[in-house]
Amino acid sequence: MALWIAARDPGTPLTARIVAACVAAYAFSPIDLISDFIPVLGLLDDAILLPFGILIAVRLIPAPLMKEIRETAARRQERPMSRSGMIAIFALWLAAAGFSVWLMLK
Repeated sequence: MALWIAARDPGTPLTARIVAACVAAYAFSPIDLISDFIPVLGLLDDAILLPFGILIAVRLIPAPLMKEIRETAARRQERPMSRSGMIAIFALWLAAAGFSVWLMLK
């Protein structure tokens, strides 16, 4: 939640906003990059991508600002849902499917 807020905060540096937006969009997207029903890989992408992305984003945000953002996140009750993240993941799936079909027909 804190990264979702940081991505929209004008005081957050641009690089940190971009990283935070990408991580938050992926975390709140109802569609995973690799579906969880695929053994090992489905859970491994969440176990690697999310913590690594969070680590990078938090390091890019100044500590006093991150403290304020965490306090704001603690007061929030609702969990956002990222439609843009869902669309991006869906587009990646379509691109992979199209590429697979192209390879089969080649």
